Amino acid sequence: MPLDSQIGFRLRSPGRGPLQRSVPCCGLTHTEPVIFVVDDDVSMREALAGLIASSGLRVVCFASAEEFLAHSSASQPGCIVLDVRMPGLSGFDLQRELTRSGRQTPLIFITAHGDIPMAVRAMKGGACEFLPKPFRGEDLLGAIRQALERDRAALAQRTELARLRERRDRLTEREREVMARIGRGKLNKQIAAELGVSENTIKAHRRHIMKKMGAATFAELVRMMDRFD
Repeated sequence: MPLDSQIGFRLRSPGRGPLQRSVPCCGLTHTEPVIFVVDDDVSMREALAGLIASSGLRVVCFASAEEFLAHSSASQPGCIVLDVRMPGLSGFDLQRELTRSGRQTPLIFITAHGDIPMAVRAMKGGACEFLPKPFRGEDLLGAIRQALERDRAALAQRTELARLRERRDRLTEREREVMARIGRGKLNKQIAAELGVSENTIKAHRRHIMKKMGAATFAELVRMMDRFD
């Protein structure tokens, strides 16, 4: 069933600032995902907001890419449902700006004027999905669920990497020198010769490194170091 025939909500057109609709439940926090809708067509924004909110998700709508960039938070988990053709910055312009700024929020493109080259461009740019209008509401919700899962996985990876970096920062300068050489596959005796210390000293440094990094085995320590590349 096309999306236009699934409109179950009519939200007031936004005045100044983004249109927001949240499911009527408690416990919304900054860690709860938000679906950002960016579309210059007010009727489409309202339809999308109603559909997404009816599935139990929080949704915030913007009439332009510029408005989204001015109001949205880079730290908020979620995904972006984005029209391709809009006045001012296009959907592709916004995708490029997000990539330039390092923001990794998953994108779902929607458009009434799509073609294969456009879809290829979107996906090569890192988009999760490219849906031509009209599309079924179930297809959009399925794409959103996949995008949120992708965002959760990416957030978990970034969080784990931040923890590893914090542990690495607690190492002494000499321990970091030893760990760097371990990462390059150097043997204890080779590291000892390079640093002008005994092999037993290097073994002691390695024990301290593994303890501070929280590595149960040497192989686990090597995998941790690979994460920093």
